Amino acid sequence: MLLSERLQTFVALGDFLRSADSQPELNEIVQQANYRNNWFTLDNSLNSLRAIADEFLVADKLTAWANQYFAESTVEFAKKPRPVGVVMAGNIPAVGFHDMLCVLMSGHKLMAKTSSHDFVLIHYLIQKLKEINPAFNDLIDEAERLNAAEAYIATGSNNTARYFEYYFAKKPHIIRKNRTSVGLLMGEESEDEFLKLGHDLSDYYGLGCRNVSTILVPEGSNGEPYDFTPLLRTLEPQASIYLNNHKYQNNYDYNKSIYLINAVPHLDNGYLLVTENDALVSPISVLYYQTYQTQADASVWLTGHADQIQVVASAQGWYPNSIPFGQTQRPGLTDYADGVDTMAFVATL
Repeated sequence: MLLSERLQTFVALGDFLRSADSQPELNEIVQQANYRNNWFTLDNSLNSLRAIADEFLVADKLTAWANQYFAESTVEFAKKPRPVGVVMAGNIPAVGFHDMLCVLMSGHKLMAKTSSHDFVLIHYLIQKLKEINPAFNDLIDEAERLNAAEAYIATGSNNTARYFEYYFAKKPHIIRKNRTSVGLLMGEESEDEFLKLGHDLSDYYGLGCRNVSTILVPEGSNGEPYDFTPLLRTLEPQASIYLNNHKYQNNYDYNKSIYLINAVPHLDNGYLLVTENDALVSPISVLYYQTYQTQADASVWLTGHADQIQVVASAQGWYPNSIPFGQTQRPGLTDYADGVDTMAFVATL
């Protein structure tokens, strides 16, 4: 299959996903996904699918991205596709799609081990690709075992990564571990910036590695504490969005009770708990913070934790190599997980 055919297939998929409001079958699928995984609300699943369509599956974006790696006249993968095993995560809706896109756009065969938490959406997207272009029937296999794969891409926890490293050690592989994202505040953010940061904190209930779970806030010149009131007050009206999900409500109630019983200093706006903690990954419904005195101090801290950080976000992207608040959950084609170029990996197999 030529590169142009693969590109046209994914563009057609993007067109279909963008017409979600007029597609009864797609609405039925997101309801099935919600039934199987209560974290995958209808809004969250549709938002994820729209982001995939708008950020990944647009003709000019796909073409420019693919042209960075190969020209159609030099592609030989269609003659000898290699089976690539992909162990997909399932923390947010359709999170494994980008890996699937990389493998198939490069002309290789996808052996997908889907997460039980995200089976419905990924399976549906695979079936839709096959429907759009039947040639993909021979290039996609939803597999329980990946023994036949010649290369691997696996996403999991720090614990599962050790097993992946052991089992996949003898073949080319990308192994991803736990990561999280950090927000850097300068103390002059507007209400609009706080609203955008709220999406980075709580979209998909904070379950993604691109969700901000720790923020760095400035200390005053005399050591006075950072005032969280404007941030918490701005986000307070969003409480009902998250507390309507019983799983989020249970996490909020549990963490709040633990903090109260153990007299842990914290702030609370009705759905989000904020507490100082030097860990990076906060529990659901909790935001950790740490303080810094100078930008240089913040830079040293971020550099020291770089191997645990997926994304750094700041207001309008003012901090070097950061992204603007509100954009953490809308990655582009070249925003590779863990900073490892997935397309370069599969394109050179």
